[in-house]
Amino acid sequence: MSSKTTVLRLYRRSLKLTLDWAVHRYLWRGQALYIRGLFEANRHVSEPRQQRVLINETQALLEKWKHPDPYRPPTAPGGSKYERNLPPSDLSEPDPHSIKSLR
Repeated sequence: MSSKTTVLRLYRRSLKLTLDWAVHRYLWRGQALYIRGLFEANRHVSEPRQQRVLINETQALLEKWKHPDPYRPPTAPGGSKYERNLPPSDLSEPDPHSIKSLR
């Protein structure tokens, strides 16, 4: 995997992580701009060793900042409303066991 792809994934992961701490967008926007500034400050680094060091430091920092109870949308798997009101099952085909008992 290229370092560009890795950095883009780290950037996206850091933005999603901040949403766990600040659910409202007006609070999150300032943090997102700060994170963008941090990534932009190291944009000029082209040496592979320095890139690897920066990537490893960022991964460790994101692991440290991980929220203990991350935000999940209510209807997403693991959310408070997931599968709360399931649609009724399709009963258009009769049960083969009930047909035998009618004969």
